[in-house]
Amino acid sequence: MSLVAVVTGASAGIGRATARELARDGAKIALLARGSVGLAAAAGEVRAAGGVALPIETDMADYAQVVAAAARVTAELGDIDLWINNAFTSVFAPFVEITPEEFRRVTEVTYLGFVHGTRVALDHMLSRDHGTIVQVGSTLGYRSIPLQSAYCGAKHAIVGFTESLRCELLHDRSRVRVTMVQLPAVNTPQFDWVLSRLSRPAQPVPPIYQPEVAARAIVHAARRPGRREYWVGASTVVTILANRIVPGILDHHLGRTGYASQQTERPTDPDQPVNLWQPADGERGADFGAHGSFDHRAHRHSPQFWLSRHRRSLLTGAVGLAVGVAAAGAVLGRR
Repeated sequence: MSLVAVVTGASAGIGRATARELARDGAKIALLARGSVGLAAAAGEVRAAGGVALPIETDMADYAQVVAAAARVTAELGDIDLWINNAFTSVFAPFVEITPEEFRRVTEVTYLGFVHGTRVALDHMLSRDHGTIVQVGSTLGYRSIPLQSAYCGAKHAIVGFTESLRCELLHDRSRVRVTMVQLPAVNTPQFDWVLSRLSRPAQPVPPIYQPEVAARAIVHAARRPGRREYWVGASTVVTILANRIVPGILDHHLGRTGYASQQTERPTDPDQPVNLWQPADGERGADFGAHGSFDHRAHRHSPQFWLSRHRRSLLTGAVGLAVGVAAAGAVLGRR
């Protein structure tokens, strides 16, 4: 029987790449997002890759819309096995330049959108005692940076919310699993449509990874949800660990470097679309795809995540090698 999956934020970026990755195994995939143009294109890619696509225009900030979308999924595709929360929006600006309405909107989409998606997923999974929820997180859920206070706050909230939920599921001995995937900077179209008040165009803080790296990690986590959390990219590992040890030093470092590192040298496009209130593809009728504007600087693989995935095999091999070397040494020592 084919996996039935829901991917939020599926019209572009990481969500779109994840849907393609799932489609290779013939999954039935509900694609949730606001932009109709991007959703249609994403559905075409899923079908071309061998999957079944059900695009549903959904604003994750609206709980009623999420409930209605899930009802369509079960009616048209079947019981939901996997729910991937990924949708978000953001504002690039110093905190004092973000209006309360903008801050609330980012929080409602990026944090409450995960809460809504998780609640609806559980409504469909708990009664069957089956299912997996993957929360697509960020390094910024542990280490905040300047100019992204609304987004960082939402990602921190997702971590706290998910940890609380995980404890409750363990208490109930539920077979529903929830895991998180913490990502590095990714080359997605968000930098081409984010609301920004910076003097120059926004960019991800290097090193930058292609969305397919994130997608492979998310699908791997969905297949192996027993681990509570996955970290992707060496920069993610270093940043999270450093923040546990020397957070004050990182505060000062980011205060000095965090503004320049998040801006390109190009002049700002005055006609850049903004997706905070309306989907960006609706403004220009364009499909933004999975990749952003930084293909020339983005890594297609993460050696760190490959090592993380295969750590047990590597450890077993290392132990075997050590035993073999020790045995050989003992034999030679007796000669």
